[in-house]
Amino acid sequence: MSEVKQSVATVPDVKTMMERLIAIPSISSASPEWDHSNEPVVQLLAEWLKPLGFAVEILPVPGAPGKFNLVATLGSGPGGLVLSGHTDTVPFDDKRWQSDPFQLTERDGRWFGLGTCDMKGFFAFAIEAAREFAGQPLKEPLIILATADEESSMSGARALAAAGKPKARYAVIGEPTGLRPVRMHKGIMMERLKFEGSSGHSSNPALGRNALEGMHEALTELLALRSQWQKRYRNPNFKVEVPTLNLGCIHGGDNPNRICAQCELHFDLRPLPGMDMDELRQAILHELQPIARRRQLTMEFEPLFEGVPPFETAEDAALVKACEALTGHPAQAVAFATEAPWLQQIGLETLVMGPGSIDQAHQPDEFLELAQLAPAVRILKGLIRQFCLDLS
Repeated sequence: MSEVKQSVATVPDVKTMMERLIAIPSISSASPEWDHSNEPVVQLLAEWLKPLGFAVEILPVPGAPGKFNLVATLGSGPGGLVLSGHTDTVPFDDKRWQSDPFQLTERDGRWFGLGTCDMKGFFAFAIEAAREFAGQPLKEPLIILATADEESSMSGARALAAAGKPKARYAVIGEPTGLRPVRMHKGIMMERLKFEGSSGHSSNPALGRNALEGMHEALTELLALRSQWQKRYRNPNFKVEVPTLNLGCIHGGDNPNRICAQCELHFDLRPLPGMDMDELRQAILHELQPIARRRQLTMEFEPLFEGVPPFETAEDAALVKACEALTGHPAQAVAFATEAPWLQQIGLETLVMGPGSIDQAHQPDEFLELAQLAPAVRILKGLIRQFCLDLS
């Protein structure tokens, strides 16, 4: 047996990889009691990729202790294909699970476990697909990318974009899409608006400045903006064709007979591709600042998190056509957001496609259909062959 074959033989089979990945808690959360380091997952992936000939970089995420990105490269040169996934999972409620979330459990033709479809399973399939190409003279490199904190801050993808890594031509993000190519998704903005006035006895409105009345006026303006945007922007590729703005929660005041001194609103805005998040925030400020000035209210307006821009890859892009041919499905649009905008910022032609269903993601008893295994590996092999080996 050659040295390459011996090394390849040390890499576990798909089920064993899945078992070991699922067994490692790697939750990312804004709540410290839930948040875990993803370093054990990254180190385990490195342990499997090095015997296949991958050169492995493990990159600390700036400002995020215990969080790491992995960039593993097989071959060299410009161009190439990135197979990308995130190493973290969401928190869970073990009382709603029928089995241990950290133990891969097989029943009814499915693998159950936290991260099976969203999205540790993709790494097992990507490594299995890459196994065939170990020792082959790739014309352009194959890169397996593993990121941190996609489920919370997307700080891993943001750090990679800031560093301009990885360098390649194409990227497939293996989020659960039922192995159907996705070339566009909406963005996500979550915003905080706060008005502060002054309290006083409710019997005389002149004794205070009512923040709740200011917020009432602001709500009217926000809904008017929503109506304007929905008339101006429409994309029939999406199930919900228009941008949405959801008034999520509001808090203000402390008693019926006191003028409300503070009122705070949190809302969600989902822009379509072609809509710029900074321009949307400026449009909101343009309508709300006059309300605050006229009512002598202090206004705070800021993102609850940095947001995810909308994403789109052209329908005639080479990667889109290749994935449509390999899967037999036309590229589509989805409502959920991914790390795709940051890979695009690096200059990668990007598409989202992976095994599993988004309907199972973030749910108790998360699972992956075993029937997805062979097609996923076949499709990934086809992509590696086309974009790294044959270049046809």
